Amino acid sequence: MIRKSLLAVFLFCLLSGAYANDNDVTVKLKPVKVGPHSYYVQGLSGAATAENQGFMSNAGFVVTQDGVVVFDTLGTPPLGEALIRVIRSITSQPIKRVIISHYHADHIYGLQAFKAIGAEIWAHQRGQEYLASPVAPQRLEQRRTELFPWVDENTRLLPADKWLTGDTEFEMGKVHFLLRYAGPAHAPEDMVMLVQEDGVLYSGDLIFKGRVPYVGDADSKMWLAALDKLLALKPRPKHLVPGHGGASSNPTGDLQLTRDYLYYLRTSMGKAAKELIPFEEAYAATSWKKYERLPAFKQANKANAYNTYLLMEREELSQ
Repeated sequence: MIRKSLLAVFLFCLLSGAYANDNDVTVKLKPVKVGPHSYYVQGLSGAATAENQGFMSNAGFVVTQDGVVVFDTLGTPPLGEALIRVIRSITSQPIKRVIISHYHADHIYGLQAFKAIGAEIWAHQRGQEYLASPVAPQRLEQRRTELFPWVDENTRLLPADKWLTGDTEFEMGKVHFLLRYAGPAHAPEDMVMLVQEDGVLYSGDLIFKGRVPYVGDADSKMWLAALDKLLALKPRPKHLVPGHGGASSNPTGDLQLTRDYLYYLRTSMGKAAKELIPFEEAYAATSWKKYERLPAFKQANKANAYNTYLLMEREELSQ
């Protein structure tokens, strides 16, 4: 009987990640409660590096009497395992469902850990475009180099179990969830999740707080339209959990950094494109004082400006 009990304890610890291995992260994931059922962990500022072990994005989870719903899974499998341990420190309810905001590396590489415990993955169907693109394996190889050993040869890309076609609503444990398709914006497949009873909106990377947004090849015009869509949500959220940065009790006000930055990129780079000013000259002549002290400015701003410049060229030609 004692041997059986010890074996059961060992198996539970093994499955729950309680036993450390060489790939375990040492960064601390602290659960922050933002509603009666709603929590999140906040990633560190800046870009993904070996120093922060890839922990630079947020993930959320909602505890109901019938199970747990998770929103995004962080940027490495060990971070996903650490997030499971955080959830287990709060509830023993089964982790039933994972909602993916969008298929960018810092939000999906933790999926393996949740799939291993039987959680069902939901995402918008346009996430399939990313998985089928050459960008997905290229980014994985890049992260295997930059974030080894937390991303390694065993890290793999996982599709959703259920591909959503648009807005979706569901209930779990008397808590009601609204999933709203807000893309194409930051990514073609952007999804946000509103927890109705708590008034908590998980926005993914539609909103960045306290750091320069990553724009990449996003359609900034559509992104701005998506932010307007968030403002029109009913019921109006009381709290906002962005994809990066701390939670906010002023969702409308904290839309402003992302919105202002996108407008500034479009205005400055749009003027240069219209006047046929070469990008390097236009970038050097633009004042970035409002944003240059923010985390991730050096890593993201010039690429954001360049991609916006190309976008504005295309928009100008299409008129």
